[in-house]
Amino acid sequence: MIVAALRAAGCVYAEEEAALLSEAAGSPAELDALVARRVAGEPLEYVVGWASFAGLRIAVAPGVFVPRRRTEVLAREAAALVGPSSVVVDLCCGSGAIAAVLAEAGAREVYAADVDPVATACARTNLASYGAVVTTADLYDALPESLAGRVDVLAANVPYVPTDEIALMPPEARDHEPSATLDGGADGLDLLRRVARDAPYWLAPGGTLLTETSERQAPAALDIVEASGLDARIVTDDNLGATVVIGSR
Repeated sequence: MIVAALRAAGCVYAEEEAALLSEAAGSPAELDALVARRVAGEPLEYVVGWASFAGLRIAVAPGVFVPRRRTEVLAREAAALVGPSSVVVDLCCGSGAIAAVLAEAGAREVYAADVDPVATACARTNLASYGAVVTTADLYDALPESLAGRVDVLAANVPYVPTDEIALMPPEARDHEPSATLDGGADGLDLLRRVARDAPYWLAPGGTLLTETSERQAPAALDIVEASGLDARIVTDDNLGATVVIGSR
């Protein structure tokens, strides 16, 4: 019955979702409530309270950007750069999913920042066991001056959907996730311009900025990162539909 209700609501993976909802529910009544929320279109991750990301279970709450599978490519590329002495920063951290992956990779100092206090509250939950510093502020305003010239890995999964295309997104995103976590301005690259402009000031020699973008935006995003003085390249993953721009100082 649950599977049928989910399938009727358009859930492609109805069987898997039914199992997750059953696991999350503490009683039949709670299960009914969770199913009702999902059938109404609420993201599954909000309903069950977590998202799977790069092998980790990341707590998420309503009002927090849900980490996407494609962003695992950014996290993977960033984690490959982490060593035991690495200082890493997750800007626009949302739930802190990328920071958690970098902490798992062995980073010595982990910082995460987001302008939204709902997001940073969630990130503190996910990063509590790693000793990470989580700050609520706008981009680099969150970082202590002592980090200038010391950041080895700077991950910035900035919003990159052009404003006029928000309405074309799946209802789960456009109706439930905060627009500020999606909207990248007229061409989708406003936040990236701000991040790239000041990245060289914070990066250590040899340090790296990584950011996600769309395939269509990648050439412009590459130009933006190169204009900041970084050596830039593009990494793609066709299986996950991911495009990452990587710039090194």
